[in-house]
Amino acid sequence: MRFPLESTVANPLLWAPASVAAAGAACVAYGTFVERRWYRRADYRLDVLPPDASGSLRIVHVSDLHFVAGDRRKARFLATLPQPDVAVVTGDLLGEPEGVEDVVAAIRPIRGRLASLFVLGSNDYWAPKPLNYSAYFRKDRPKRPGVRSRTGELLRRLEADGWVHLQNRRTELARDGVRFEVLGLDDPHIERHDLRMAPRRDPGAFGMAIVHSPDPVPELVAFGYRLILSGHTHGGQVRMPFVGALITNSQIPTRLCMGLSRFGDAYLHISPGLGTSKYAPFRFLCRPEATVLDLVPAARRPTPDLSWVPR
Repeated sequence: MRFPLESTVANPLLWAPASVAAAGAACVAYGTFVERRWYRRADYRLDVLPPDASGSLRIVHVSDLHFVAGDRRKARFLATLPQPDVAVVTGDLLGEPEGVEDVVAAIRPIRGRLASLFVLGSNDYWAPKPLNYSAYFRKDRPKRPGVRSRTGELLRRLEADGWVHLQNRRTELARDGVRFEVLGLDDPHIERHDLRMAPRRDPGAFGMAIVHSPDPVPELVAFGYRLILSGHTHGGQVRMPFVGALITNSQIPTRLCMGLSRFGDAYLHISPGLGTSKYAPFRFLCRPEATVLDLVPAARRPTPDLSWVPR
């Protein structure tokens, strides 16, 4: 049987758009129902403590939890993380005002033996609102506040649980003879940070900074902080093969928007976060993640043999 020439030409033209649409729908479904709840743990070992330090320091770093009421699966994952020496949360704990009680209960198991530290992000101050996704690609996107969230209640409950809010202030820690100077900055994304607090007061201590958005990283490195913990970018949230993140919603280059980066003798860790906005509930090639950082003594450099030097 012979078919008309028109049908053999028309079929590919009809099937191609349908195939593209089906592939796109499958990616959206995967990102919405699978990957955004496919939590994982990342581990790093950093040889950054003084060589004569007698022990190590374990940090659990989580960020961008975006908790909504009844988010049990995320809470179960958090309960699987090891109890650290220092727990750090770098903002955007809330996904909606109704999530206050749930997020406080969920991060209770990861409180640190030595300290539990946090800063806030914009979503902890303002309730989320729908946004045209294309606005993320605009550099002049206005940072317009919306309805105030339950910030005061969140702070009261966290502090009652032993968490310390580093809102443009610092704290000091000590472990196995090593002093730590820890700076916390309020969210630079909504211009609440105060870099006047950033200059080091104890240059002999190990400097660590925590901040929601990584925008002030160049200044923090220049001030001598050896470890900077941040979030906000969601690792791009949507990443393309061979390209990586399309946007970061910050000034940080896209290639540095998640994981560990090095700036001279300083390290920056940007958490891809554990949540998403309730109005953008998907991830693609960017799994939600919590991080365990083990800080250990640097290798002791051998003493040079100067016996051969002429006298």
